[in-house]
Amino acid sequence: MIYLDHNATTPLHPRALEAMLPFFEKSFGNPSSYHRIGRQARTAVEQSRTRIAQLLGCDAPEIIFTSGATEADNLAIRGIAQALRSRGTHIITSTVEHHAVLKTCQALEAAGWHVTYLPVDRAGRVDPADLEKNIRADTILISIMYANNETGVVQPLADLSTIARRHGILFHTDAVQAFGKLPLPRAPQICDLMSLSSHKIYGPKGVGALYVKKGTPLTPVLTGGHHEFGLRAGTENVPAIVGFATAAEIAWNSCTQESVRLAGLRDRFEEQLLASIPEIIIHGKAAHRLPNTSSISFLSVESESILLHLDLMGICASAGSACTTGEPEPSHVLRAMGCTPQVAQTSVRFSFGRETSEGDLDTVIKALETTIRKLRGISSIA
Repeated sequence: MIYLDHNATTPLHPRALEAMLPFFEKSFGNPSSYHRIGRQARTAVEQSRTRIAQLLGCDAPEIIFTSGATEADNLAIRGIAQALRSRGTHIITSTVEHHAVLKTCQALEAAGWHVTYLPVDRAGRVDPADLEKNIRADTILISIMYANNETGVVQPLADLSTIARRHGILFHTDAVQAFGKLPLPRAPQICDLMSLSSHKIYGPKGVGALYVKKGTPLTPVLTGGHHEFGLRAGTENVPAIVGFATAAEIAWNSCTQESVRLAGLRDRFEEQLLASIPEIIIHGKAAHRLPNTSSISFLSVESESILLHLDLMGICASAGSACTTGEPEPSHVLRAMGCTPQVAQTSVRFSFGRETSEGDLDTVIKALETTIRKLRGISSIA
């Protein structure tokens, strides 16, 4: 199998698994219990919190563990909306956000909030000038993703967050795809809230985190006990948290070297496809992108057909975000970038990882040459 869907999820790193195992077995206590086994679990959670905080350059109490990035996004956006409702009801985001952000904003709109969805250019970038001119007196939150999960396009986050700070508006970023793939500045320098996910960086599924800068007003979304400093009720998933911290350290420490390797693979992959297959579009190619991500439209061929053929050859890729699989509409990200529905329906996302090799990509290129030639011969797409 050749796995090129790392933006959907990644295999668990062996060292992360090894770190998790004791907390399934002997150290299985509830971290809120006072006895020895409970204290062992609490120590593991707090050590993991400190380890992740050190990577982000923040204080340990500013890390709130969640069940994943979707919950982290919800906590950030709903939590700020509720906490600051008396100050204003206007939120700014972009048209290319993950659905965990977009659908949360849409739900708030239905409940009386006002949301501005910033457009992007054809390369998928938000224009900081657009953000500036859409800020209102009642704007309470700006939420712009760090890097797009479908195209890999990296937003000009430093410029955007500077504008937010100048206007005294809280800034949230969904950094799920950027964390562990790009060298990031210290979290306090670029945002007030940052969402992270474990399973995108070779950690376990079912755990994530929200960085919340000290002093940021936030209303809990889940209510119950006083877990996670009163911001996220529910017993912490100790094994997953430990695995998350271990995977995060590994990804962070190898990020610079690995990003150079992956960018080289991506560029070589795209150059060879452009040379061997006519009528293809590489989305976001003109922008700064994640080093591991390549979103390509093979014109006149539906992506679903391509993926089925690749799967039969043992190659795993995707048509975009795994969270939107099964939706009848073409990618909202590519539509926002100016693609027609017909072009958006032909896109395939290849996302590389730590085990991806040149040999793997040579195999995929040959498979695509054969597959696209065959499918174009029978395609009914205009």
